[in-house]
Amino acid sequence: MTDSRKRPEDLRSARWFAPDDLRSMGHRSRAMQMGLDGADWEGKPVIAVINTWSDLSPCHHHLRDRAEFVKKGVYQAGGMPVEMPVHSFSEQFLKPTSMLYRNMGALEVEETLRSHPIDGVVLLGGCDKSTPALVMGAVSMGLPFIFLPAGAMLRGNYAGEKLGSGTDVWKYWDERRAGTIGKEQWDGVQGGIARSYGTCMTMGTASTMMSIAEGWGLTLPGASSIPAPDAGHKRMSAACGRRIVDMVWEDLTPDRIMTRESTRNAVTVAMATGCSTNAIIHLIAMARRAGIPLTLEHLDEIGHRTPVLANLRPSGKDYLMEDFFYAGGLPALMKELGDKLDLSVTTVTGRSLGEDIEGAQNYNDDVIRPLSNPVYHEGSLAVLKGNLAPDGAVIKPAAMDAEFQKHAGPAIVADSYAQLKEIINDENYPMTPDSVMVLRNAGPQGGPGMPEWGMIPMPKALLKQGYRDMLRLSDARMSGTSYGACILHVAPEAFVGGPLALIQTGDIIEIDVPNRVLNVRLTEAELAARRETWTPPDPRFERGYGYMFSKHVEQADKGCDFDFLRTEFGAPVPEPEIN
Repeated sequence: MTDSRKRPEDLRSARWFAPDDLRSMGHRSRAMQMGLDGADWEGKPVIAVINTWSDLSPCHHHLRDRAEFVKKGVYQAGGMPVEMPVHSFSEQFLKPTSMLYRNMGALEVEETLRSHPIDGVVLLGGCDKSTPALVMGAVSMGLPFIFLPAGAMLRGNYAGEKLGSGTDVWKYWDERRAGTIGKEQWDGVQGGIARSYGTCMTMGTASTMMSIAEGWGLTLPGASSIPAPDAGHKRMSAACGRRIVDMVWEDLTPDRIMTRESTRNAVTVAMATGCSTNAIIHLIAMARRAGIPLTLEHLDEIGHRTPVLANLRPSGKDYLMEDFFYAGGLPALMKELGDKLDLSVTTVTGRSLGEDIEGAQNYNDDVIRPLSNPVYHEGSLAVLKGNLAPDGAVIKPAAMDAEFQKHAGPAIVADSYAQLKEIINDENYPMTPDSVMVLRNAGPQGGPGMPEWGMIPMPKALLKQGYRDMLRLSDARMSGTSYGACILHVAPEAFVGGPLALIQTGDIIEIDVPNRVLNVRLTEAELAARRETWTPPDPRFERGYGYMFSKHVEQADKGCDFDFLRTEFGAPVPEPEIN
C-alpha cells in the first residue's frame, strides 16, 4: 500500500467542481438542483456505482437493492456516491446473443466514466458478459475500481433432486426429446431450477468470470462465492463502498493490480474451478485491455499444469455454487492451490493475495479437493490446432466422455442453425455414433456475435438408441453450463473463409486431445482446390451497431474485442476538456 495519499485538490472530480469559473458554477448549481450542496462533494471522492440492474435481468434483479448498500458504504467512508446505469447483459432475453453486445457495454462503461466527474468506481455485475464488459471498460479508463459480483442463485430442486442451472436443462431436454419424460416432469424442472435471483449456480460462465475477477485481485476476498440471497452479500456490498473511497485516496489504479503475475493467477484459478470455455475469450480480451499479451498458448500451458479442484457441475458431478460457498469458497480453493499462485501480487484490498487468503479454510474437501486428490488432473480446458483450426479451437475435456478424446469420424455439415435442426430432428438421416456433427457460420461475424450454439443438440435418432454424447464441432461458443464432446471457437471462423468453410459431409474429422490436434483428412491441395470455388457469404449487417461490430470484431483467438480498442491501437484517449 502506498504511503502517499491524494489530496482533495488532486481528485479528478475537482476539475468539475472546484474552480471559481462559469462552467464549474454551472456544475455546482446543477448538483444543488438535485438536492445536494457543497458538503456532499467538497474534498470528497465521487464514486460511480455502475449498475447493470434491469427488470429483464433475473441474474441482476437484486442489484438495485445492492447499490443502496454500496452507497451506504461510500457515505460511511466519506465519499459521494452516484449511481449510473449501463447495459444489463441479460443472458436469457438478449438476442441474437449477449456476446454481440459485450464490446458495446465495455465502450459504454469506459466513456461513461471518462465523460463524468468520477474518481473511483464500483462495478455491479455477474451475468456472463457483464463481468468482462465492466472490467474491460474500467481498465481502459484506468480509474480505481472494485468489482462487486452479483452472486449465484440458490440450488435448484425438483422431486428431491438437486438441479443445476443449464446443465440439468440440457440433460432433461435430451430425455424429453428421447421420450423418456413427459410434460409434467418437464414443467417440474422448469419451476424448480431457478429458485431465486442471482446467476447460474453451476460453474458456468457467470460463476467462472466472477471467480476470475477475484483471482485477478479485483474483488474483496471471498466476494465471488457469496450466494446472491445471502445476507452476507449485502454486507459485502457496503464493504465495497467503503473500500473504494480508500482506494481513490491511495491511487490504487488497475495497472497496479492487473499485472502479468496476477493474470497468470486469474487463469490458474479459472482452470482449477473447471471453468467455462467462454473464459478463454474473455480472459484474452480483458488481459489485452490491460496491455498484457495473453494468448491461447499461454492458456493451454497453464491448463496443462493446473488440476481441477472444484467438484462443481458441469465438470464435477455432485455440487453447486452454494455448496462451494459453504466449503470455504474461492479463498479456500486458492489456499489449496498454494505455490501454483503468485501470492505477492496486490489486490483491491491494498494487501497481497497471500495476506488476503491467509485465514482461509477448506471445510469440505470433497467440494474443494486438495492437490493430492483433484477432480481432474489437468486444467478444465484444452487448446487444439491443426489444418481445420490453424489459429486454434477449444474443448473442455473435464466435461466430456473420455472415449472422444481420441476420435475420427465422418462429418455431417450444417451451414446454419436452421439446417442443423432439420438434421438432428430427422430420425432417418444417415448417421452413426461415430459421426461428427458440424455447425459453421456461427462465429463472431457469422453468428452474428458468436452465439452459444456449440453444444449441438444430440440427434433424436441417437438419443432414442441410448446415446448421450458424440463429437461436435463449430465456430460458435457454448454455455458454460453445457457439457459434452464439443469442439468450439474454431478460428478463423467459416464466415471469413477459415478452413471450416471448406469441409463437406463425409470428410473425416480427427481429434487428439492429449496431443492437442484437430484435423480434417484432406491434403493442402484438396483444401486449396475447394477454396477456389468458395464464395464469401453476404454481410450480416448493412447499417447500425451490427455493421460496426462486423467491421471491427476480432477472431476468437484474439478475444473478439474491437480492433480499435486494443491498447496498442493508438495513443490513450485524453481527459475531456472542460470549457
